[in-house]
Amino acid sequence: MERFVRFRTGPTGRVSWGRVDGDIVKELNAAPYLATREIGKKHPLAKVLLGAPVEPVKLLAVGLNYRSHIGTRPVPPFPEIFYKPITCLQDPGAPILHPRDSKNTHYEGELVIVLGKGGRNLSAEQAKAAIFGVTCGNDVSERDWQNGPQKDLQWWRAKGTDTFGPVGPQLVKGLDYGKLLLQTRLNGEVVQKQYTSDLIFDGPTIVSYISRYVTLTPGDVIFTGTPGSTKPMKPGDTVEIEIAGIGVLRNPIQAA
Repeated sequence: MERFVRFRTGPTGRVSWGRVDGDIVKELNAAPYLATREIGKKHPLAKVLLGAPVEPVKLLAVGLNYRSHIGTRPVPPFPEIFYKPITCLQDPGAPILHPRDSKNTHYEGELVIVLGKGGRNLSAEQAKAAIFGVTCGNDVSERDWQNGPQKDLQWWRAKGTDTFGPVGPQLVKGLDYGKLLLQTRLNGEVVQKQYTSDLIFDGPTIVSYISRYVTLTPGDVIFTGTPGSTKPMKPGDTVEIEIAGIGVLRNPIQAA
């Protein structure tokens, strides 16, 4: 199993990729899913500033992918896919900005897939081989803008407002992501808890389905869906997404 991070050595430093080796980060010349090599620089993991460990061309997500989240709605016959803009990505530890006119912004803890290979019309086996690794994600969602009486035509702001896509803290390769415990905590209270084995559509199925219609690219990111029910967050709260084997994605909620 290998672990990778994107990091800065200071607030104004350049962003680099690195391979985690114990408590040391060994700097890489490029993203780990590309032709990459170590460049000889080492940094203490505890002293670097972590960024979202992704550099996608596209950011996609799956809705209604746990029965515990669907409730009484019918199970979809295929993965329900939507886009999130890349500009919604947020770093571990950085604030989720709560819009001033939002009254119903929720957390959604999710397993996130990062592709190492692209392609179109991928078989299930090819799709599995295309998945480089996994990380934690929070598909932040403003429910009134998503489903309320004055909902938008699309989820462009409900799911895509700036900072509504925290990801991290590490990108993990070689982890069996088929049965990992996912937990979401709001101010220390566990509010979501489920195994990824309960996903209706697993990672390779999702990747294969998307590739029928959209050419996938190395580095593309896919949020795989959230379990259970969700609650509103407010400024001053802290939300944590923890997935076994990956780590804890922690973000404070801050007024925009």
